[in-house]
Parts: sequence; C-alpha cells; structure tokens
Amino acid sequence: MNPTTKPEEPADESGDNKAERAVPAAADKNDAPGPSLAKDSGESPQAGGAQGAHRAGDADGDGAASDDGDDGDLLVDDPDGEYTPPPSSGLAAASTALISVLLSLVALIGTWSGKVIAERETLVGQIDLGQTGTAQQQISEIYGDAWHATALTNGIFAVLALIVGLAALGLPQRKSWVQPFAVAGIALGALALLISIGMYFDVFVSLPEPPPAAPPTTG
Repeated sequence: MNPTTKPEEPADESGDNKAERAVPAAADKNDAPGPSLAKDSGESPQAGGAQGAHRAGDADGDGAASDDGDDGDLLVDDPDGEYTPPPSSGLAAASTALISVLLSLVALIGTWSGKVIAERETLVGQIDLGQTGTAQQQISEIYGDAWHATALTNGIFAVLALIVGLAALGLPQRKSWVQPFAVAGIALGALALLISIGMYFDVFVSLPEPPPAAPPTTG
C-alpha cells in the first residue's frame, strides 16, 4: 500500500509578507538617531565643569552689567565714567531774553510806577513849600524832584534789563533767536541807562530858571 503523500499547503503569502515588512520596520526604528546619553569620548567631566563655571561667570557678569547700567535713567553714561546731564530745553534762556527786551523797552518809554512816584514828589514839594517858597525853590522841589524820581525809576528798570540779558546769554540755549533777543535787551538796557543818568544829572535838559527879579522902582 503506497503511502499517500499529503499535498503541500501553500505558504501563506500574507503572513510572510507581514513578517518581511515587520523586520525592516524594526531595523529602521533601531537605526533612527536618538538622543545619546553617552558622553563624548573627548569630553571629560573636568571640561564640562569648567564650561559650566564659565557660563555661570558670564551670567554673573551680564547681571552685574545690567545692574550697574543706567537703563531707563535720564543721565547719560560718559565713557570716562562721569555722568552727563540731559540737554536742557532752553525755555529758561528764551524767557529770560524776552524779559530783558521788555524791561529795556519799559526803561525807555517809562512806567506807571514812575509816573506815580513823580506825582508824589510834586505833592510833597507843594506841601513843604506852601506859599512862602521862592520861585527857584518851587521849581526845584516841585518839578526837579519829580523829574529826577522818574529818571531814577527808569534807570532801575534799565539795570534790571542788563542783568537779565546777561543771564540769558549764560543759560543753555536751544533756539537760534534767543541770543539776538538777549543782545537786543542788553543794548536797549544800556541805552536806557545812559538816558536815565543824563536825565537825573540834568545833562540833556537843565531845570528851568525863574526870571531875574525886577529892580524896585523909586517914587
């Protein structure tokens, strides 16, 4: 009796294919680069510690620099280590120059205060003399004192104009017109001062003189 041979079962192609596809997939996963936990052979623990200390030193240096810096400060650091103040707005110089010009104009034209002082001197002279003073005394006390009081008042304003104008030249300036205005105030103030001095000492116009008394007539 002949032994019957069992027919060979065909190999499951689907299973073989799955096995073959699984092997390359596993190989690809093993070959994929990953984070290496091993230290480089050329790097020693001492070198790593030195680099860490260097990084810490850099961080400390940066922190010290940021602390010592003037971030947000209004003052500007000078390379030599000195602080330079911020630039001025120039408002003080501009205002001072305008005030100098106005004061000099007041000294030239006259002021209400000078008029009041002159009228007061006139009234005081009338009260002091009354009806007994001579013509020369009346001119000197009533007219001369008022004239000199007006000149003195204008002279004071002229001196103030000079002082304020010189101060404007010394202040920090940002506008181009500040210096010409300051110089104009100084020039006008000097002119007003000269006129006031001449008025006070009767250089330009002298006080009027009374006419000579007529000789008495003989009967």
